[in-house]
Amino acid sequence: MILAWVHDLKPYLFKIGNFEVRYYGLMYVIGFIFFYLWMKRVIRRGELKMTEKQLDSLFTGGILSVLIGGRLGYVLFYNLSWYIKHPLEIFMTWHGGMSFHGGAIAVILFVIWFSRKQGIDFWELIGECATIVPLGLFLGRLGNFINGELWGRPTNVPWAVIFPAAGNVPRHPSQLYEALMEGLFLFLFLLWLRKKGASGYVKFAAGLIFYGVGRFIVEFFREPDEQLGFIFFNWLTMGQLLCLVMIVGGITVLLVKKNPQTINNVSIESPPKKRHSIKK
Repeated sequence: MILAWVHDLKPYLFKIGNFEVRYYGLMYVIGFIFFYLWMKRVIRRGELKMTEKQLDSLFTGGILSVLIGGRLGYVLFYNLSWYIKHPLEIFMTWHGGMSFHGGAIAVILFVIWFSRKQGIDFWELIGECATIVPLGLFLGRLGNFINGELWGRPTNVPWAVIFPAAGNVPRHPSQLYEALMEGLFLFLFLLWLRKKGASGYVKFAAGLIFYGVGRFIVEFFREPDEQLGFIFFNWLTMGQLLCLVMIVGGITVLLVKKNPQTINNVSIESPPKKRHSIKK
């Protein structure tokens, strides 16, 4: 007989009537705070040429990009047919449904636009963003575990967890695997690269590649989305398919960046502007 812990964690910190302060939302807030403090420290130390006023604009736009991109990504990648029939549900984010890949795409596009408008080096900015993002992912996956959602596949490992919403079956706590693989371990690796003096594009590409590899592996332990199941070959999930795109994108950045002229031709570099003084 397999002994497994039955998940009985409450998803909220406290509740007053119908009002709840949920751990998952708090994880987002804490992640955003960590991002702001990290970037502020980098700017004050002169490691990124931008002002704190520009950081405020980046922070606001980044939050909107994560929320809007994450929601639209889930709609497009994971449940488009249902949302076409129920379009108003797209705006009901409290019903759940966020996609990391959608949020990542939106943030990258926003940073491209922001860096060009503000005259900031895109690669250095995106490299710093990529370094701190995994810490937010770590917190987010802990929130998934507390919520008892995105559970793993059935297993008999000693650390299996029974998630009541998924039936009385011991399962992999895949949320915790993701918290470690694509969160804490990736953050420590990118932090190590940063201390070694890696350039922005290397940190960005490494973030794409190693997140993609880590998530691809963990998906073998995570239950596929019920509405999608397996996409190809009776084993490939949507998450794995999107991670393959990330891996290819990261490798492409490393290869293309070897030729600076090619990068300039596709107009990713920021146009020269008057340099702003660093606000202390």
